[in-house]
Amino acid sequence: MGKKVIIVGGVAGGASTAARLRRLDESIEIIIFEKGEYISFANCGLPYYIGDVIGERSQLILQSVEEMSHKFNLDIRALTEVVSIDRVGKKIVAKNLQSGESYEESYDQLVLSPGAHPIVPKIPGIEACRNLFTLRNIPDTDAIKAYIEKEKPKRVTVIGGGFIGLEMLENLHELGVELTLVEASNQVMTPLDPEMVSMIHSHLIDKGVHLILSNGVKEFEDEGNKIILQNGEVIETDFIILSIGVTPETSLAKEAGLEVTPRGSILVNDYMQTSDESIYALGDAVAVNDFVSGEQVMIPLAWPANRQGHIVANNLCGRKERYKGTLGSSVAKVFDYTVATTGNNEKTLKRLGKNYQALHIHPGSHAGYYPGSFPIAFKLLFDKETGRVLGAQGVGMEGVEKRIDVLATAIKAGFTVYDLQDVEPCYAPPYNSAKDPVNMMGYYGSNILDGLVEVIQWDEIDEAVKNGGVILDVREEFELATGEVPDAIHMPLGQVRERMEELPKDRIIYVTCQVGQRGYVGCRLLSQYGFKCKNIDGGIKTYLYMQRGEKDYNAQQIKEKNNPPSQVEHVKENVTMEAKYQLNACGLQCPGPIRKVFEQMNTMEEGELLEVSASDPGFSKDIGAWCEKTHHTLLKAEYVKERKAFVATIQKGAQKTQALSCSVATNDKNGATLVVFSGDLDKAIASFIIATGAASMGKEVTMFFTFWGLSILKSKDRPKVQKDTMEKMFDMMLPSHTDKLGLSKMNMGGMGPAMIKQIMKKHNVDSLDTLIENAIKMGVKVVACAMSMDLMGIKKEEFIEGVEIGGVASYLGAAEDSGLNLFI
Repeated sequence: MGKKVIIVGGVAGGASTAARLRRLDESIEIIIFEKGEYISFANCGLPYYIGDVIGERSQLILQSVEEMSHKFNLDIRALTEVVSIDRVGKKIVAKNLQSGESYEESYDQLVLSPGAHPIVPKIPGIEACRNLFTLRNIPDTDAIKAYIEKEKPKRVTVIGGGFIGLEMLENLHELGVELTLVEASNQVMTPLDPEMVSMIHSHLIDKGVHLILSNGVKEFEDEGNKIILQNGEVIETDFIILSIGVTPETSLAKEAGLEVTPRGSILVNDYMQTSDESIYALGDAVAVNDFVSGEQVMIPLAWPANRQGHIVANNLCGRKERYKGTLGSSVAKVFDYTVATTGNNEKTLKRLGKNYQALHIHPGSHAGYYPGSFPIAFKLLFDKETGRVLGAQGVGMEGVEKRIDVLATAIKAGFTVYDLQDVEPCYAPPYNSAKDPVNMMGYYGSNILDGLVEVIQWDEIDEAVKNGGVILDVREEFELATGEVPDAIHMPLGQVRERMEELPKDRIIYVTCQVGQRGYVGCRLLSQYGFKCKNIDGGIKTYLYMQRGEKDYNAQQIKEKNNPPSQVEHVKENVTMEAKYQLNACGLQCPGPIRKVFEQMNTMEEGELLEVSASDPGFSKDIGAWCEKTHHTLLKAEYVKERKAFVATIQKGAQKTQALSCSVATNDKNGATLVVFSGDLDKAIASFIIATGAASMGKEVTMFFTFWGLSILKSKDRPKVQKDTMEKMFDMMLPSHTDKLGLSKMNMGGMGPAMIKQIMKKHNVDSLDTLIENAIKMGVKVVACAMSMDLMGIKKEEFIEGVEIGGVASYLGAAEDSGLNLFI
């Protein structure tokens, strides 16, 4: 008889160790202890069974105890928990959970694969919750299924925006329930960087999810039917999924005196041995080396557990093999999107002080001329000196994960961006482009390293402008309606060569286009004529992803503050509109779909309808912005699964039929303008209440501040600015910020404003500062009169963020499109 190996825990790590071990050595006695009922099940498929995507429960059972025992000649003892380890005597104590019997079992070598369990923090009221569930195994799944079928919840709250939380959201969405997602950090899916996850934030909101960020749970009330958040907000709910992460199940290892990390993971060497050379450990319970950074981390994923099981079995049989580390490659389906990552993200590289470079591209999933090509947003991170690939992220609808898989392989192989140019993937129009996105990232990264172009990132644009930089937008005129960088100079790429004398040579020119490609061409052209220029990486598209994500989130918070989700009845209307014209823009990369719409509209008569199909996920946002700017009416914009396309119905010109989604116009003049002349507190409050009310009704609101009204816009943290004697006198006489504003009547030496503020607080009315902040977040344009500023000695630097400077023409232009004009 050979040696005796005991394995504690089944599923990915333990089961794969046992199977490999038997294939290598028929003589080894192998005993598996599993405290659960199932030895091998598809834990990654559990959310999809709950959502009925996987129809049969039996499909989750990969191997039964009987099948695996017979197939591999294993002694599998399910429903039996190992409660202690005697390292000196080389034996364990096991307890049969059905009979209660405890007994000892000796071993020559021991393998620990206990996994991890969901984090359940000690939040007040959590133990009394009847409707709170975690999801880790089949019994959890059964309990959730049974609760849903019996109680038929209408309001569901998912706490935690990780992979499992988002997968549960999507599957519960199919039940037609009202969904709320609570995430304590400022984003979901922490492996993604902010500009990449912003697309997911917008998509969740588009799907009707009430998204709450930067706000954790403070307590539970009414047996879980009420959730109190840290900011005091109350969520009424019928059903809760708690999914805030997992912690390693290492109590057995700790009690045995094995070394663990400060976070509780079992320490192992490269051969997966613990501090006791007779005991191996693997899977979610162990600390591994991050393949890129070398840090010790916990990465609870299926691939590392399976790979480690293979390696542990090899080492038990004397076939020495090292585990090389974990990249953390992962992929998730989030409604219509696929999200995939590998290696380190930018947040990690910043924290570690690495010298890295980021780049963004937006290629198609395959050749654009072949039907069904969808744009993908990719981000690549590489070493600024050597070009070594450090990490990658992708968000899109098709073809995302296969490119991230290639990049994961490239990282493991030690590839640089130069090597990515030589990756030779399969190509045919239905599957790829002649230059794969991986090649494109390689070419782009090589151009940066070779000094052919300098780049700045989306989050550096505002600072560059403040420091005197000039933004040059080289897109075509019709593209500008989809969104712009403020204060940019517009000069289409085809005109740059003839008009470059209009550009300053003593300032840095930051060139942008839709996705960055034309920006690169513009930079190469200008640099050869002596201009200092940098390309805005990822173009306006990357910049707008972040802007729109924040705008969508802020708009949802304000809307749902006034109309809580529990009070809103969601009705899906099924309306058929016959469009005279159909336009297929699928496969066209931005700005192709918008250009096609622009060209088609020029051939149509007022009031006629156009149905557009596009594969670009950004199209549904772009077309809404374009219609608003060009005074056409967007009747409907939605993703149609059967057609694998975003479909929009547009009416040329003023609305003559009811608009169903996006901006709703009640007449030709959908704007509202307010001239704020007064600097009185009560009039300022009234102005912003009216402005936010108009904005919430879908109106384009412009507030024009002049003379005394300018004091309302002053920042409490305004910097010191140089002023002449007259300007200083005005500065002393005028209120310095909103807290210094007086009332138009009953000011009473400052008592009146104090009383008003106290009454507002008592009745839960937002302060003036909050009203201003909310108005700007809702898209209200706040304009300060340049002429009044000059007369009263007020400088732009003294204003709060979000204030634009304009003249009378700015007001008159907005007023012309307004059905409401007020002078306050």
